[in-house]
Amino acid sequence: MMVVTAVLAALTLVLTGWIAGLFYAYSVSVMIALDAIAPEHAVATMRSINIRIQNPAFFASFLGTLPAAILTGVLLLIDGQTTPGILFLAAAAAYLFGTFVPTVAVNIPLNNALDASTDPAPQTWTAFSPRWTRWNHLRTLGSTASLLLVGLAITTWATALS
Repeated sequence: MMVVTAVLAALTLVLTGWIAGLFYAYSVSVMIALDAIAPEHAVATMRSINIRIQNPAFFASFLGTLPAAILTGVLLLIDGQTTPGILFLAAAAAYLFGTFVPTVAVNIPLNNALDASTDPAPQTWTAFSPRWTRWNHLRTLGSTASLLLVGLAITTWATALS
């Protein structure tokens, strides 16, 4: 069972790193770049992103991070590794409440509203970008906190085994 747990721990680390990096990139470059161009281009580009981001690589990291962290935490707890197990579950909670819930409750509905909007681009982008970006910053912090907890859990587990 240790090999399965180790593989799941590594998978959780990779998935969490991917999703944290994605949201970080939006916060520090994508949204800044879109805000710097003409609103009609920003709206068209974001609409294209909303379609293209729905791909297996994104879904693997966005949907896979939570179950991987939970399963790893549970396996560690079953194996008697209490501290790393709890840290993995804390990473899952940070991801759930700091990343997954805001995405589903705020960012996706904003994306859907942008995609459906028929208002002129300047008003559409002005109503969309600041709120979407604020919530993306939260997703970045939530996924980064989750990533740090996963790293701490792996380090704690490795220390306990040595």
